[in-house]
Amino acid sequence: MQELTILSKEPLTVGLSGEIDSRNADEFYREVSELYPAQGDLIFDCAKLEFIDSTTLGTFVKLLKRVKEHGGKMILRRLSPRLKKLFVICALDTILEIEE
Repeated sequence: MQELTILSKEPLTVGLSGEIDSRNADEFYREVSELYPAQGDLIFDCAKLEFIDSTTLGTFVKLLKRVKEHGGKMILRRLSPRLKKLFVICALDTILEIEE
């Protein structure tokens, strides 16, 4: 189960916690899409995110594509070393901006 918390509206900063996987990735995408104002940057604070799977990685790429279409950038902040490793292994750290 995942939880989204709006931490800031300008730029849109969303806190993620819990687990995002194939069971709730579509809901995650839908919720973020409803929040994103179709302009500007989208920032995820992942400090409390515990688990993601390959479906979630694809969902992040889908969100990145949407944000870039509107001229923004997407940033993942405070990923745990274990989760960051997934992005590195899949070379997604080359297309997604990951901050400490």
